[in-house]
Amino acid sequence: MAVIESLMQFLSTGTLLGALLLILVLYLLSSGSRSQKEGKEPPGPKPLPLLGNLLTLDLKRPFDTFFELSKTYGNIFQVFLGPKKTVVLVGYKTVKEALVNNAEEFGDRKIGPGFRIMNDEHGIIFSNGENWREMRRFALSNLRDFGMGKRGSEEKIIEEIQFLKGEFDKFEGKPFDTTQPVNYAVSNIISAIVYGSRFEYTDPQFRRMVDRANENVRVAGSTSMLMYDVFPWLGPFLKNKRIVVENIVKSRVEMKRLITGLLETLNPHDHRGFVDSFLFRKQTEEKSGKKDSYFHEENLMMTVTNLFVAGTDTTGTTLRWGLMLMAKYPHIQDRVHEEIDRVIGGRQPAVEDRKKLPYTDAVIHETQRLANIVPLSLPHITSCDVHFNGYFIKKGTTVVPLLMSVLKDPSEWEKPNSFYPEHFLDEKSQFVKRDAFMPFSAGRRVCLGESLARMELFLFFTSLLQSYRFTTPPGVSGDDLDLKGIVGITLNPSPHKLCAIRRS
Repeated sequence: MAVIESLMQFLSTGTLLGALLLILVLYLLSSGSRSQKEGKEPPGPKPLPLLGNLLTLDLKRPFDTFFELSKTYGNIFQVFLGPKKTVVLVGYKTVKEALVNNAEEFGDRKIGPGFRIMNDEHGIIFSNGENWREMRRFALSNLRDFGMGKRGSEEKIIEEIQFLKGEFDKFEGKPFDTTQPVNYAVSNIISAIVYGSRFEYTDPQFRRMVDRANENVRVAGSTSMLMYDVFPWLGPFLKNKRIVVENIVKSRVEMKRLITGLLETLNPHDHRGFVDSFLFRKQTEEKSGKKDSYFHEENLMMTVTNLFVAGTDTTGTTLRWGLMLMAKYPHIQDRVHEEIDRVIGGRQPAVEDRKKLPYTDAVIHETQRLANIVPLSLPHITSCDVHFNGYFIKKGTTVVPLLMSVLKDPSEWEKPNSFYPEHFLDEKSQFVKRDAFMPFSAGRRVCLGESLARMELFLFFTSLLQSYRFTTPPGVSGDDLDLKGIVGITLNPSPHKLCAIRRS
């Protein structure tokens, strides 16, 4: 009897294994014929089970590995981050073709676990569909009303420059870290537009808000948060995830306090900033009984967070790169000084001076190009099945437009890895625009604060170079200032100190 039972168990197990094997074969045959019918997938390195290509990548600087892999697999290739497929787009022509010429197909944002805990798919940067369209449209319209990129912003920036110079002067030419004063100054511009007023640099609430925002940008781009996106079950064990969540909770408390203060003094006939406009629209839609409105508290909090973080970190980081590069390349700084002295003299630089300062403008653009502060861009996702440049990319595939490969495309730039302002000058030393200059990304997801950032960079940089000579500390040479940077979501200058010496 026992033998018969064992035989029956063996036969049932064998039948089960046979059935599973048959299903597997049928699946492989069907998936093979389906992919053949759909089209050829992009090439890429062979993935390992579960890990994918993680062991192939430099997880601290994945953009460098992607750039190297493109030399083997071409300008469109795929890698597996764990079990998840990612398509990487490399070079100016490929990235432009995707983001500009196929904007709808490549225009959605990939929102992984790391970004979801920060935004929960509200706001602008990490949302999709109608929510994204409504928030972006409203933000663009209202930011323009509050002078973003126009005369109103210019006045705010020029006022803030004087406060920043006051901070620099406190060091009396001695070495100091530019991070906090520059970030506080730049953050005050977006604060004035969003909240309707600037903050004192000594304001502890303001300092906490800016410092936490900068810390989250750095931490959210760390190796451990990349691993959290690949394997979300790691979350409870990751210190960096706890830091991000704690910073978000604290920032929301302080942001809510600021918004509540504005709500209590809201005047429908006098909007002081973006928050006032949003609150008024929210009240209007509530009174009209509109259902499914996008103008609710979560979208307000996340949109303000997006504007505050993006309006601080990217511009502040680029400006700090610019000052460091001037100390590293004093002969270029000499030419900037000469041009500013000759054209402007001692008066306050203005936006309209840009056309008269071609070399200075070229230096600012070259800083943005070489600093390459968002090397991976932010991840996109395909909104539908796409046939792109001979390859098939399935709907819902993560896509990385490698902005680093655009800004350092050897077919577009004469000296892609060198600081060479002549990239933006013609034979008559006049400024010339370059199509492959894409630091703000492109297409539907192009940075909505581009006009403000361009104005800030020009006015801050020109005004600071007019007033100071930036040097390395005594005993430190320009060669000691490395250009590798510290990787987060953005690429920050490596820790360093500069001396800001007043020019007579």
